Amino acid sequence: MRILVIGGSGLIGSQVIANLTELGHEAVSASPRSGVDTVTGEGLAEAIAGAHTVVDVSNSPSFDDEPVMHFFTASTRNILAAERAAGVQHHVALSIVGADRAPDSGYMRAKVAQEKLIEESGNPYSIVRATQFFEFVDGIADSATDGNTVRLPHGAFQPIAAKDVATAVTGATVSEPINGIINIAGPEKLGMDDFVRNRFAASGDPRQVVTDPTAPYFGEVIDEHTIVPLDSEDATIYPTRFTDWMAARATGEAH
Repeated sequence: MRILVIGGSGLIGSQVIANLTELGHEAVSASPRSGVDTVTGEGLAEAIAGAHTVVDVSNSPSFDDEPVMHFFTASTRNILAAERAAGVQHHVALSIVGADRAPDSGYMRAKVAQEKLIEESGNPYSIVRATQFFEFVDGIADSATDGNTVRLPHGAFQPIAAKDVATAVTGATVSEPINGIINIAGPEKLGMDDFVRNRFAASGDPRQVVTDPTAPYFGEVIDEHTIVPLDSEDATIYPTRFTDWMAARATGEAH
């Protein structure tokens, strides 16, 4: 199949393209770098022409409330319209576990709006909702740092390796549209504070993690259920453990 991957040069998109290529598909990247602007629609019709499936793993350059909402709604509307015009058979999008349980987060509200546009479009679709990526744990810690102190909530956190997310997105892409949501997560569920403590212990980071139940995550105060899969969501659990991921990164950095 010819598959267009929007956001194909990013962390997930580049791995999805590699996976699809290995499976024998013609996977093409579309991003501002390749002259495709999904927000304005520039270059989109040309990029989508002839595609059987479109995968959207793009991300907003700004996480501020208004720009992120504009990014996800404008780009999704443009992509869905271009797909209908080109007769695309399947729209695959990456979203976030618990997005609908975090209404105080502008980013999560934007992802919910994106999902709604897809669900109501009439286009055949599959939405893959992932928990946070291991690759973002350091950034989460940095965003919560003041001096030598990192204030984080104890709310449940069940992150996943980006390569496992790419595997799940690839699987959804080469399957029939489910017109529904697939939830995926990593194998370990801990408090966000404890996850970062483990990261600091492994990397020798001297910062101190202070548990603060009121510390927001992207504007949302999280609890035991906000950003982890609920039992009713029947999540697929991927195998890569955080300790193994950290060890592999450390070896890679050593070389």
